[in-house]
Amino acid sequence: MQDLIDDPAPGQNAPEFTVSEISGAVKRVIEGEFGRIRVKGEVGRVFKARSGHLYYDIKDDRNVLACTTWKGQISQLSVLPEEGLEVVVTGRLTTFGAQSKYNMNVDEMAVAGVGALMAMLEKRKKALEAEGLFAAERKRPLPYLPEIIGVVTSPSGAVIRDILHRLRDRFPRKVLIWPVAVQGDRCAPDVARAIEGFNRLTPGGALPRPDVLIVARGGGSIEDLWGFNEEIVVRAAAASDIPLISAVGHETDTTLIDYAADRRAPTPTAAAEIAVPVRLDLLAHVEGQGARLARAAEQAITTRRQRLRDLSRALPRPEALAETARQRLDRADRDLDLALRAGVQVKRARLDQAGVALRPALLSARVARDRDALGKLAARLGPAVARLLRDQARETARGRERLAEASARLSAAFARSVAARREAVGALDRLRESLGYAQTLNRGYALVWSGETLVTTKAAAEGAATLEIEFRDGRVAAGGRAAPKKRKGGADGQGSLF
Repeated sequence: MQDLIDDPAPGQNAPEFTVSEISGAVKRVIEGEFGRIRVKGEVGRVFKARSGHLYYDIKDDRNVLACTTWKGQISQLSVLPEEGLEVVVTGRLTTFGAQSKYNMNVDEMAVAGVGALMAMLEKRKKALEAEGLFAAERKRPLPYLPEIIGVVTSPSGAVIRDILHRLRDRFPRKVLIWPVAVQGDRCAPDVARAIEGFNRLTPGGALPRPDVLIVARGGGSIEDLWGFNEEIVVRAAAASDIPLISAVGHETDTTLIDYAADRRAPTPTAAAEIAVPVRLDLLAHVEGQGARLARAAEQAITTRRQRLRDLSRALPRPEALAETARQRLDRADRDLDLALRAGVQVKRARLDQAGVALRPALLSARVARDRDALGKLAARLGPAVARLLRDQARETARGRERLAEASARLSAAFARSVAARREAVGALDRLRESLGYAQTLNRGYALVWSGETLVTTKAAAEGAATLEIEFRDGRVAAGGRAAPKKRKGGADGQGSLF
């Protein structure tokens, strides 16, 4: 620090420093003196900025140490700070000159003892239980015989081998393995992503969705199993639509995922036993049920056959049941011939009586009645025909009148049309006369002809054999091949054409 001390001003003994010099000197002293240190204390206020950085306090009964963990360092922490948690933090002391403060940049954090971990675990368990994530009504039943089993575990450990071996012994099924880290800071996010990833698969797709999930890990200390106590893992297990079996640790180990899962297995091997039944036991059960069904069917047939025999003894003989009907049939057959003969005789008597009624007198009377009726109809028909003829005559007269009126209107219209067209033709003829060259000749002009060809240019006049000049009252032969030049002025003010 001696190099920052300037010579004192005249008349003063104390040297002068700038604010930045003092701040930099303090920063160098603190960072150089302490270097990398470990501090034990209780986590106080925790604040996560929108930038992703963490700001929190470590305190004891008398003092508070401000701590900072930058966004890129958070993933390296094995435990995230929570208020009230006793931890041991590791990092470097530094200063913040803009506010004259010092703080600690923390890049490692560990819980200070198992007791603190258990207290934090109990606090987190109560908070999640209050949200209903561990409620029994949220649990889903496991499928009796799943087609596909999804396993979330480490692919290199003995756990997956035990699960596959147990499944092969009990009932071989298709297994999808999602490899994850089962310890350390990557454990919790890996397990949560695996559960959510299995749930996003489409049933029956190219990579089919499992019917049941197993989250498995071998035994270990509470620190080793801590990833399965993280909140993101518990929430992922509770939100899973696929039934989930938790098999973390041994039988005495308990993690928060065990409470959120649909079923807890004491070991990974037990999880495989819970997931599928024993194939041989199932086959034996099916065979036993088949044997019971065959015995029951045979016994039912025997019982009903005996009952049918018992009922048949109480029934009369078929011959006895048909005797009475046979006698009635014989009697009816005998009486049928007599009945037919009697019926024929009755019908013949009725026919004879009807023939008596058809005598000639009756027939003559009936013909007379029909003739009178016909005469009455003829008398009614004459007036009707006369009325019809009169109506037709009146209709014909009215038609002639309408035809005469229409003919008169047509003649008048035709006369008007002819007059209009005659007037139009006269107007066109007058227009033709006014536009024709005869009117031009009347105004004092003349035309030059070579035979019947009209001459309109000097060259044509010079090449013509004969020329004629047409006035309004006739033609005159020209004296030469070409007409002389026009002289200016004449008796009437118009030049001569010769």
